[in-house]
Amino acid sequence: MSLSRVGRKEALKVQQHTYQTLLDVSKRVNWRIDDIIGGDKRLDFSKPFLPETFARTEALSFLSDRERLTLNHIRAHGYLAMFALVEGFILPFVNTAIAQDDGTPHRAPALQQFASEEEKHMELFRRFLSDFTASFGSECGFLGPPEAIRDAVLAHGEMAVAIATLGIEWMSQAHYVESVRDDGDLDPQFKSLLKHHWREESQHARLDGLLLKELAGKATPAQIERAIDEYFEIGAFLDGGLRSLAELDLDSFERATGRTLNADQRAEFLVVQHQALRWTFLGSAMRNKNFLAALGELGGSARARVEEASAMLC
Repeated sequence: MSLSRVGRKEALKVQQHTYQTLLDVSKRVNWRIDDIIGGDKRLDFSKPFLPETFARTEALSFLSDRERLTLNHIRAHGYLAMFALVEGFILPFVNTAIAQDDGTPHRAPALQQFASEEEKHMELFRRFLSDFTASFGSECGFLGPPEAIRDAVLAHGEMAVAIATLGIEWMSQAHYVESVRDDGDLDPQFKSLLKHHWREESQHARLDGLLLKELAGKATPAQIERAIDEYFEIGAFLDGGLRSLAELDLDSFERATGRTLNADQRAEFLVVQHQALRWTFLGSAMRNKNFLAALGELGGSARARVEEASAMLC
């Protein structure tokens, strides 16, 4: 089957969902934070939290096995903090969509459920990050302030934010299904977090697809092309943050291990880890088949432009 035929098939599957069906599914899979964290449900720091496809610690030959595990945990801290960060701009985007209710049956309650789940996910990540900090033993830096990052993203057009949000939602789906679910070496508690997040984000990705379709239906081809331009602007902004995060992770690593890397080791660390972060949060979204199928439905060069740009992030 050709790539274009696969894309049309995936786009058709997304279109078959409605606000009603997604609301019904969301209510069935709903869970409580206290069901997955607290009491004896604790992170096991003797095991890795992230799969190597994201952490990419093995490429750093100057690290010991113990140091690689420490770096894996630091990267997992950043992984959770990054999702808490991006949901900080996804939530107001969804709230704006709720305020633009057009009377479509079940649209408002489906999006309200979406918003409430995003709020729950932000609290979930905060709880896990608190548990992490209490047990890890040293501080891990992260990007901020979150309000400034949120405002910088939301300064772009609504369709560009919708495209970025859709990529993030489909990315999180693929992360769990393709890299986490069947990895038996990972900490079960960390996997449980990502599993529960995945179960609800599955509906969110499809709701995002419906919102993007609404926006595209009101846009001209030139406006859609401009939205892709702005999507790349958002990506470039986030990539600058990922470069800074690699530097923060290096500081966190040296603080946690008590080891100071030499100049060559620091340079290699930053190159490897920045590229790992770029793939984790940008490249894996831009290569996602469901995301690309949705872009293909926009028409014009949207899909081709994103596929071409993704090559540098692989």
